[in-house]
Amino acid sequence: MDKDNKLKINDLDIKLIRLLQEDIPLVERPFLEISKKLNIPEKEVISWIKKSLNSGLMRRFGARISHRKIGINANPMIAWKIPESRIEECGNILAKNPDVTHCYERATSEEWPYNIYTMIHCKSKSEADKIAKSLSDQIKVSDYILLYSIKELKKTHMAYFTDKKGK
Repeated sequence: MDKDNKLKINDLDIKLIRLLQEDIPLVERPFLEISKKLNIPEKEVISWIKKSLNSGLMRRFGARISHRKIGINANPMIAWKIPESRIEECGNILAKNPDVTHCYERATSEEWPYNIYTMIHCKSKSEADKIAKSLSDQIKVSDYILLYSIKELKKTHMAYFTDKKGK
């Protein structure tokens, strides 16, 4: 780390980031395939991943499932109008709930008074309604609205150190 608490990264770090942010090869030893592309030992790739997770360079390493393909079609964002004095309390309760995958505080406006947003993923709107009601009961806040997507226009992950536009 440098004096500004920023991690120093080198050319190999950048190459590994570029490869690991893409789809991992669906083979018995995917990190061996990656190591061959970089002409380094497989154990060095695995060691780099562990070091990056431990240092905070990488927050997590995981798989992403296409939830719509497995029947998870009701994915509302719930916008909550929570009293200012209870934002921290309610936000913590909502964030710890296993049904909630995302939880954010956002600024309000006169036209839109909702300040906490949570995301849930369900098979049906009736299931989503039940979860929203349960969350509402837990935090004792009844002023909320479920916002469903009409159409997915774009879904991608952040790509670092790429020269390609739009990637």
